[in-house]
Amino acid sequence: MLLSEHERCIYSRSPLHEVICQLRFPAILSIGTKEPVDFQEAIRADFPRYAVKQDILSPKIAGIGTTHPTVERQDPVTNYNFISADGTWKINLTNRFISLSTLHYTRWEDFARQLDKPLGHFIRLYQPAFFERIGLRYLNVISRQKLELPDCSWAELLQSPYLGPLSQPDVAEANLSKCALDAEMRLDSSCHVRIHAGPGRMQRNTPGIPDDPEVKFILDLDLFMGGSIAGSLVPGALETLHGHSTRLFQGAITDTLRDALK
Repeated sequence: MLLSEHERCIYSRSPLHEVICQLRFPAILSIGTKEPVDFQEAIRADFPRYAVKQDILSPKIAGIGTTHPTVERQDPVTNYNFISADGTWKINLTNRFISLSTLHYTRWEDFARQLDKPLGHFIRLYQPAFFERIGLRYLNVISRQKLELPDCSWAELLQSPYLGPLSQPDVAEANLSKCALDAEMRLDSSCHVRIHAGPGRMQRNTPGIPDDPEVKFILDLDLFMGGSIAGSLVPGALETLHGHSTRLFQGAITDTLRDALK
């Protein structure tokens, strides 16, 4: 089954590489025209490090389907970064979204607690009319070397819906140059998920450090709901997305991998 009813687990050898929560809202023009001084003061005790960058957006094509489509350049977006002292947590703020991300996820309760104060201050200071999209993304990177399973096939660790040809015993992993699943589906009346799954290598963006040669399995679960979501409904929406993420991950792995994650 794609959605498992296994009980929620806390894994000591969790494969989570990054967790991101993003909340999108109708554009607030005051964000980007001046630095968010009041917001920084409100969260500076937990996020003392500050940086700002300009995000370059891809050109937008207008008039698709007409005889004269045009390519329109989009203005850069100012992205304010507020980072914890140890560098493990980051808030991103633009005129269209606020997000929290971490490379050191432990458990949902800790993540939700870390989000609560910045989001509360954001709503108080900027009073968004509503949230257009609430997303919770779990990027899992499964390493057979770290789990001491170098001789296991992916078919022994992942359920067949995520494997494609790799689930077949007569297909050698070394013979596949590319194999990935990309799917989107509805989970209930309001929640959706985009799934990317497949083997690949992780690229490092640090100069002088070579990329990791090990082929790992990437399981990227991007859960979201859209509409006009009031700020008071955000905690319940996130709890719902988290609940679905647990069922999806548990449904993706085998008992062999579950045991190896401890």
